[in-house]
Amino acid sequence: MSARASGAMLEQALKDILVEWQQCRASWNDVKAREFEHDFLEPLPAIVNQARPVIEDIDILLRKLKADCE
Repeated sequence: MSARASGAMLEQALKDILVEWQQCRASWNDVKAREFEHDFLEPLPAIVNQARPVIEDIDILLRKLKADCE
């Protein structure tokens, strides 16, 4: 699997987890749910956005390495 495909999978996983969380929140709505959301879920989009250019850089580097080895 390419680094670029891994990045796309990471973005899809974020979307999936946020959808699942919305379904979960329908039945879990207390202080601990809000803490979990604040501590773990709210930071995820920013983390994924920070990872995206790094993954693209890794993809470029891996392609260059592959081309150099051929």
